[in-house]
Amino acid sequence: MSLLPPPALRHITDLTVTLDPIRHMNQGRAGFRRIIPIVGGTAAGPMIKGKILNVGADWQTQFASGLTELDTRYAIETDDGAIIEIKNYGYRHGPAEVLDALVRGEEVPPDAYYMRTHARLESGDERYAWVNHTLFLGHGARMNGLVQMSLFAID
Repeated sequence: MSLLPPPALRHITDLTVTLDPIRHMNQGRAGFRRIIPIVGGTAAGPMIKGKILNVGADWQTQFASGLTELDTRYAIETDDGAIIEIKNYGYRHGPAEVLDALVRGEEVPPDAYYMRTHARLESGDERYAWVNHTLFLGHGARMNGLVQMSLFAID
């Protein structure tokens, strides 16, 4: 029995992240490395709306087990002019044939694999100061040329 109730999740925004082609770094110290430039997209949700700026990338490491470590950093410019930085770290894993299809850019149902992240957001704009002290959970899906990610505040 838990001493505390589980935290609640509050939907913040849905991100459609546009990607440039994968840059393969090949084998690194820990695994197979690749960089995927983040070049645009949108944020649409009840708390954050805007566009994703062309200023980031996803630095991935794929381990021999098939687990891919996701390590992204990018920014949103909100519709009301604020800049919000996103640092998003997580894991993607699933059956080998599903993961291979994702890397080839094929459409795969999101429920065929696991893609979850935890995110930290930061903004110097007072209207979004609340993001500076909130942790976020992301639920994502990889598609050809883009990532869909729903962000939830952990309350």
